[in-house]
Amino acid sequence: MGKLLGKTHLRGLKRRWLRSGILLTVGVVVLFTVVFSLGVRSYYYSAVRTGLSTKAQSAANFFTGYLSRTYSQYYQSAYRYTENFEDKDFLELQFINARGVVEASSYGISAGTVPGTPDVDGALGEGRTQSWHGRRNGTGERIMAVSAPLVSPDGAVVGAMRYVTSLRLVTRQIATVSAVAAGVGLLVILAVVLSNLYFIRTVTEPLVELTALAHRISEGSYGIQAQKKYDDEIGDLTDAINEMSAKIGESERVQTQFISTVSHELRTPLTAITGWAETLTYDDTISDDAQRGIAIISKESGRLTKMVEELLEFTRIQDGRFNLNVEALDVAGELEEAIYTYGNLMRQEGMNVEYTPPDEDIPYVLGDGSRLKQVFLNIMDNAAKYGRAAGRILVTIGAAGGWVIIRFRDFGPGIPPEELPFVKKKFYKGSGKERGSGIGLSVCDEIVARHKGRLELENAADGRSGLIVTVMLPVMNENELTI
Repeated sequence: MGKLLGKTHLRGLKRRWLRSGILLTVGVVVLFTVVFSLGVRSYYYSAVRTGLSTKAQSAANFFTGYLSRTYSQYYQSAYRYTENFEDKDFLELQFINARGVVEASSYGISAGTVPGTPDVDGALGEGRTQSWHGRRNGTGERIMAVSAPLVSPDGAVVGAMRYVTSLRLVTRQIATVSAVAAGVGLLVILAVVLSNLYFIRTVTEPLVELTALAHRISEGSYGIQAQKKYDDEIGDLTDAINEMSAKIGESERVQTQFISTVSHELRTPLTAITGWAETLTYDDTISDDAQRGIAIISKESGRLTKMVEELLEFTRIQDGRFNLNVEALDVAGELEEAIYTYGNLMRQEGMNVEYTPPDEDIPYVLGDGSRLKQVFLNIMDNAAKYGRAAGRILVTIGAAGGWVIIRFRDFGPGIPPEELPFVKKKFYKGSGKERGSGIGLSVCDEIVARHKGRLELENAADGRSGLIVTVMLPVMNENELTI
């Protein structure tokens, strides 16, 4: 039961806990990584842009002196400047005329092309140093360009000096830094997950144990105690459950002792009442009405005697004085003997037990014959009580899957489906009209359970009324037969 709860309810608690914690952590880490990556990208691009802008502006100011010469002299000066450009290994220098055409380039192949980028348009049209980054036409390579205007002595913009650099290394650097940031983020997420799992385990494992303990208490294991592992809120809950279990156990002991004492005290007067009722039955001086009253007294005292016996049996189970004399047992023979013994009494009351003998030999079981016979008699008695109107009970026995299976079927009203899970609990009385102690089936269930078997109840599913009680007992194996 505890494992089942650990896989359902508490696993849901763990899932919700992890979901809220991990989602928040992942969200924060992803946001930080994105913001950090964008910041790194902006920083590197800004640094490259600033450096190129400084170079371009300085070179343009320096080259302004050549603009007073003839166009041929200007062109020769620009060509020599690009030829002797010292940074040509990682920068491209371009001289662009007023129409936006590259006149000279340190790479040569760019001469005669028209960049048509915003930096060129801005430098030529606005007379200010402009920058731009994007992809190079043809190759798709990511580049950054800065264009500084070339202004003649009379203030006219006659061209632009343009610096172009590849962003491949910068992009690689940004990717590396971003990857490192993402790796650190993953490590943070992993650390948070592991720490959360450890912390959740310190919460859910005690809760699973306490939940299983609470269910064991609810099923009758009164007085059991849980081990206190933590001195916190869970520790306080453990103390509360232990205290509750101890008090319920003490209350149960007092109740059991009281039932045992009362049952013992009732046996003697009931025996006397039954004896005197039987004696008076044979007194010829007693009239018919008095005889009818004596018969009622005898019947009711017998019912009370049976109830007292069930209570005593129940108290023996509760205080550990219930023992089994286990031996290799022919359970089919015990069943037939119980049917023969009880069948005659039932026929006198108009009930017929229809027993179908098995087609094959029934394997032996390890059991206590007298206790199992007590179970059979109690089940048939209940079937007779609740199915009296139909006047018949069906009994079958067989073996399948390592079990001996015995079924009792009555044709009474059955049990309301909502009451089926509770009818085997002690002192439970359903909504039926028949009276009972509410102990018989509880005792039967305990006896069958101590034989490592199962007692199951279900309403007939063939469209007719009635209850089916199934007793399942494990078959002896070869090793047990040789002992």
